[in-house]
Amino acid sequence: MAVENKIESVSSAQSTLATPVSANWLTDNTDLLVQYGVNILSALCILFVGSFLVKFIHKGVVNLLETKRVDSTVVQFIGSLVRYALLVMVFIAALNTMGVEMAAVIAVLASASLAVGLALKGSLSNFASGVLIVIFRPFKSKDFIEVGKVSGTVQAIEIFHTVLTTGDNKMVAIPNRLVMSQPIVNFSKHKIRRINFEIGVSYKSDLQKTKQVLARVLESEERILSLPAPTIGVLALANSSVNIAVRPWVKSEEYWKVYYDTLQAIKEELDKEGIQIPYPQVDMHIKP
Repeated sequence: MAVENKIESVSSAQSTLATPVSANWLTDNTDLLVQYGVNILSALCILFVGSFLVKFIHKGVVNLLETKRVDSTVVQFIGSLVRYALLVMVFIAALNTMGVEMAAVIAVLASASLAVGLALKGSLSNFASGVLIVIFRPFKSKDFIEVGKVSGTVQAIEIFHTVLTTGDNKMVAIPNRLVMSQPIVNFSKHKIRRINFEIGVSYKSDLQKTKQVLARVLESEERILSLPAPTIGVLALANSSVNIAVRPWVKSEEYWKVYYDTLQAIKEELDKEGIQIPYPQVDMHIKP
């Protein structure tokens, strides 16, 4: 009997070894694999449907703000903020469907927040500066501004950058923190602007006659405003000329057109009246 029991145990062991281990593992874990497969498919479905819903909600928010006549730069900023926030929520929902505990995710995010904050302090500063720009609104869409050494028309205020289009049609993206840390010159903020001409005439010129000629040029230009009244006066006694300040006021949108036309008219009228516009020159006296 003992011999027969040993033979049976040996035969059972051999049959066990003959069965592939992988086959046993797949058989024993079929339910687990099915569960993981369902979770992954569910997560993919959440990502797909969620991305569609994010686009739909983002478009709805943008349309709502536009119907309220909110400035387009504010609309773009809030729209981007809503879009990224919703995408993060969709991603977290997908992780939750795959069985990842949200408490663990939050704990990881909390522990990594300091490192991420230090690594992305520039980006966070740009984001905070973008929020300040939207709140205080030193400029709006389509305003012509100058920030540092860059000037252009505002196209968008994004989460991290302010996008300008220069006069020669170049796109410039300025980090928001640089926008807020430098002087901002907004040329479109007010409805009227003053043109600053500095006209140099010869020391031999009749200053009263010169001022009358300049006043006549300004009066003939219909786009120059009568109020505030233009200013004409002697500005400086320079090395080679007497410089006269000419300060007319115009509508902001007509600034450059009036500038070019008026400057040309001044030159032509001074030539017609025989008033010389000198150029720098040096007199040399040679002693024998």
